Amino acid sequence: MSLYNYTAPSIRNEQVSLEQYAGKVLLIVNTASKCGFTPQYDGLQKLYEKHRDQGLEILGFPCNQFSHQEPGDEGEIASFCKINYGVTFPLFAKIDVNGANAHPLYQYLTKEAPGLLGSKAVKWNFTKFLVDRDGKVIKRFSPTDTPEKIEEHILKLLGTPVR
Repeated sequence: MSLYNYTAPSIRNEQVSLEQYAGKVLLIVNTASKCGFTPQYDGLQKLYEKHRDQGLEILGFPCNQFSHQEPGDEGEIASFCKINYGVTFPLFAKIDVNGANAHPLYQYLTKEAPGLLGSKAVKWNFTKFLVDRDGKVIKRFSPTDTPEKIEEHILKLLGTPVR
């Protein structure tokens, strides 16, 4: 299996094939609107604006599995992200990232890039997975790794000089 074999429902409930992102550098993030890390939406949007023309795509997957920090429905989530952070990167429907009902994409991501001590479980909202242009999962970043902190890793995959 490849990352590009997966589909996921968009925030507007349209099935999206990840194959459309082939050749792009991806940052895949499980998000929440009522989390201490929610302000990272701002940094993610800035990264997206700065590097999308070079081939970066950020894919946001809202998740309510961590202390019910994403209680809204898809319309409320989309509105919150747009109004509060000006989010224009693709958002998907709310999913589970852990457990028996984990979305197959997240089952794949956590297998390809285990966490600390080989743990497969996503520990919290705003865990990030960096994927190269060939669809290979390169690295998992913890929620405390801000978008600004991981920009140099993204630049390397984009082939952009690190400043």
